[in-house]
This record gives sequence, C-alpha cells and structure tokens, in this order.
Amino acid sequence: MTKFQINRRDFLSTTAAATVMAGVSMPKLAFAADKVVKIGFLAPLTGAVAAWGKPGLDGCKIWADWVNADGGIKIGDDVLKIEFVAYDDEYDPSNARTGAVKLIKEDDVKFIMMLGGDPWPGAAPVAEKENMLVSTLLPSDLSPETKMLVAPCEVHPIYNVTGVEWLAENKPDLKTAVICAQDDSLGKPSVATYLAAFEAAGIEVLGDPIFFDPATTDFAPIMSKMLALKPDIICLDTCYADYVHPLTEQAFQQGFKGQMISCTADFYQKMVEKTSKEFMEGFIFQFPDFDDPKLNEPHVNFNKPNEFYAEYVKRFGEGEWGAVSWEYASIMDLWSDAAQRADSTDPEKVLEAMKVGGTGKQAFGEADWWGKELFGIDNALVGLWPVVVIKDGKAKIQDFKSIPAWWDKHKDLLIKHMEALDQMYYQRS
Repeated sequence: MTKFQINRRDFLSTTAAATVMAGVSMPKLAFAADKVVKIGFLAPLTGAVAAWGKPGLDGCKIWADWVNADGGIKIGDDVLKIEFVAYDDEYDPSNARTGAVKLIKEDDVKFIMMLGGDPWPGAAPVAEKENMLVSTLLPSDLSPETKMLVAPCEVHPIYNVTGVEWLAENKPDLKTAVICAQDDSLGKPSVATYLAAFEAAGIEVLGDPIFFDPATTDFAPIMSKMLALKPDIICLDTCYADYVHPLTEQAFQQGFKGQMISCTADFYQKMVEKTSKEFMEGFIFQFPDFDDPKLNEPHVNFNKPNEFYAEYVKRFGEGEWGAVSWEYASIMDLWSDAAQRADSTDPEKVLEAMKVGGTGKQAFGEADWWGKELFGIDNALVGLWPVVVIKDGKAKIQDFKSIPAWWDKHKDLLIKHMEALDQMYYQRS
C-alpha cells in the first residue's frame, strides 16, 4: 500500500487516520494520450469524511478507463482523453482554497468536482474569480450568488424525504422518532429535512434533535439519551460513517428492537458483522449497491451500473463500495455529454449546454434543474431517488420515489424547518 492508498476499513476505526496528509495534493490519474482535458477532484481523501471522497475518486478511475478505452471525448476536431487531478481538502476550507488555486492555476483543469459542505466557502472565492464550473454533492451550498456551482447528481438533504415517505407507507404503525446528527453544515440541513419529512408523515419527533460535536468518539451516552425516549424509530440523519457505525453498534448493544433510518450506511457489511443480520434487517437508507437489478430499469441513466459495481469490487475489494462510489462518475457522464454538445470544454459553455431545456439525465431518471425556492437558484438536478432497505444482510432498492412530488405537497414544512435551523440560503452568510 502506498502512502496515498487509504484503506477505508482502517479509517472507520479512527477519525484521525492519516491526518499527516494535510494539504498534500494527490497524484494525477493520467492516461497516455497526446491531447487531454484535465478534471479537478477536490474532496476529502483522508480523515473522518474520507468515505465521501476517496471512494468517488476510485469510481472515477473506472469511469476514465472506460471512456479513454473508447477513445475519449470528441471536442471539435480533437479527441481528448480524460485526466483526473486530485487534491485532498481534508474537509477543511483553507485546504479547499489552496487546492482550488492549484487545480485552476497550475493544473489548468476545466471542471472541478467537490463533496461540498464546510470546504466550499474556502474554494468559492477562487472559483468565482476564475469563472470555474464546480459541482457539489450538497445543494445546500447553492445560493443566488453561486452561478457556476451545480448539484447535478446528489440532492442532499432533500432526497431524505423519500426514505421517510416510504417508511410511513409501509410501516404505518411506527409513530415516534428521535434524531441525532453531528453539528455541522451536513448535519443541520439534513435534520431540518427529516423533521419536515416526519411531520408530513404524521410521525412525532420526541424531544429536540441531538446535535453532537464532530470530535465525539464515545457514542454510548448519545444512544442512551435517544433510547430513554422509547422511540419507534431511530434516525441517524446524515452522520458520517465514523458515527453511523458506532451509533448502530450502541443501539444493538443497548437492546433497541425498533426501526433504524439513516441517510447513508456506508460499508454496511461491517455493521452486519458487528451486530447481526437480524438487527440490521429493515435498516432504511438512500444509497444502493449498483449490482441491484432495479438499476437496469429503463429510466435509469447510469452507464452499465451492474458492470461498474463488479469492476469496482474487483479493483478495490468486497465491502469497499460506499455512497459516493458512483456519484462523481455520474457527474462526469453529464459533464462529458454537455462538453460534447457544446463542442467545448470552456466552463461557461459546458454549463449552458448542461442546463439547456431545463432538464437533464440524472442517474436515476430524467430530472429538472430546480431549487430556486429552496436554494435561490435552479442549479440542482432533481427527480427520482431510490429508497434502500437491508434485507438478509444485503442492500436492496425498494422503490424510486419522486422528490418533486413530495415538495409540491410539503414545501412549506421544509422551508419552516430550514428557517428554524437558519439553513435557508438567505440566512446563511
């Protein structure tokens, strides 16, 4: 293992793993070609949030190999191979700023993909000054000022309403819930979303949501406090993998017998091993394994999902698939399609082509460029999202639910809860 290859099983055991990598740029994923277009990957590759960066970079390696093996992308008279240039922002805004400068000024990238969240304010001034097209997995980064920032794949946190909606439809006897989350830019908007979704479903949230310090390492008291309220449902919000795992283990050890729901369940096989198949049965979350046969339905736009999953497992190991393993690759599908239609890699021209007609081919189906009421700008691609449930130790898609359909019925609830937690775009500095 080189110093740049991080085993995600290792970082699950400590949130401090490999912090010596601070500010270190990562090696280029280069391909032999006379003409290339460089794409920036600015995301956490080490540390507590690496589960939402590093697996995505691994997925991009497969995407690039497939595209380049087919000849690359055709722009004008040129055929360009794709070269990814990665920089580890460690989920830190100052590192993100440094990385954005390097990727744009030194590496001459034409597009930058980010996880978003806390690092985005660091990169934002650089991206704005250089007129760089940037993608985020967190539409809560969007505002009327972020003209060149798009959320073309993941629509966190609003897709979390689909899991609660499905839960209420299929388990109507469950009437109470408790929520916990880390106190940061990922946790807060997600809590607001779950509060709105539970209210819309007629499920009472007991007590106030528990916000814990991201530096927390002992989760037994948090789970004890949640269980003391005797809920039917435990909601782990958008907790990081380093938190979901010990919280789930604590729920098991403290004897919880009810329903669990979470935005993600990265590397859920480890949770099954540390609890049991019986305990994890029915665990609801939002991110499928891509060997799921439902991903072969006609509305799904992701290229060869089952083959992509098989190649990922072959390269990186069984149990290494996570929530973002496919997401950055999905964004690259949209970018490359738009660049070829624009006949240019110029960021402004690609953005214009990406948004033409007001719709786009999101991974799970045709979707609308949307978000003005919630984010102040229609730069999020919103449509269907899967609801995933663990059955006999394996993640299985149960349904694809419409985010816009939920919004049309309950948007006032979501805005109310977003405002209560100061998460609306006009409340954020």
